[in-house]
Amino acid sequence: MIQTPFLPIALNLCAAWLAGAAIGIERTFHGRPAGFRTHALVCLSSALLMVVFNYQQSWIGGVSAETIRTDPTRMAQGIMTGIGFLGAGVIFKEGFTVRGLTTAASIWATAAIGILFGVGLFGPSVLATLIALGTLSFFRWIENRMPTQLYSQHLIRFRAHQTMPEDELCKMLESFGFTVSNMSYRLEEAGSVFEYRMMLMTHKKQNLQRLAAELRTHEGILEFRLWPPGD
Repeated sequence: MIQTPFLPIALNLCAAWLAGAAIGIERTFHGRPAGFRTHALVCLSSALLMVVFNYQQSWIGGVSAETIRTDPTRMAQGIMTGIGFLGAGVIFKEGFTVRGLTTAASIWATAAIGILFGVGLFGPSVLATLIALGTLSFFRWIENRMPTQLYSQHLIRFRAHQTMPEDELCKMLESFGFTVSNMSYRLEEAGSVFEYRMMLMTHKKQNLQRLAAELRTHEGILEFRLWPPGD
């Protein structure tokens, strides 16, 4: 029967599970694809693998400590490599917008925190958890209040015989506080639909709402789409 110190292992695993759950709650609250359960399991799994590695002398019976050559960094590298695949799964590209980068980074950080808990470094683990939570929550508050350049892909489709001239369209967009770049054109549906695609830049998120409200009132517009960035 394998003899292992149950209480220290249980403490490591429970602490890692709670830390991952705390970070995951913030992601779930903001509707991200990898949330409460994902982060809790990532942190718990990372800690579990490190615990298995640290206590391998307990489950490798009949082998002296001198014959066991250990390198804990190899286990950590293997964990982070596996987490890379999981993080890549939450990143997706829509037009010029890339979403999920912050969630992928939070999964990566959660795995690293789990490794720290797994080896029993509770002080750095708790500090890293607080820093991660602060980055995800407090930094969001700062980002929402600091002046930034907001980019958005814009698609607008007209009936071919009611197409708004490019100069007129650009002037209208500029009047709402947008800078236009990367303009492209497309004629579709046997020449009955004309489409503009472009990249818009503004300094105020409210400009997107104002523009959408204005475009809804224009006759001849068949469809318009705006892709604001997301984390």
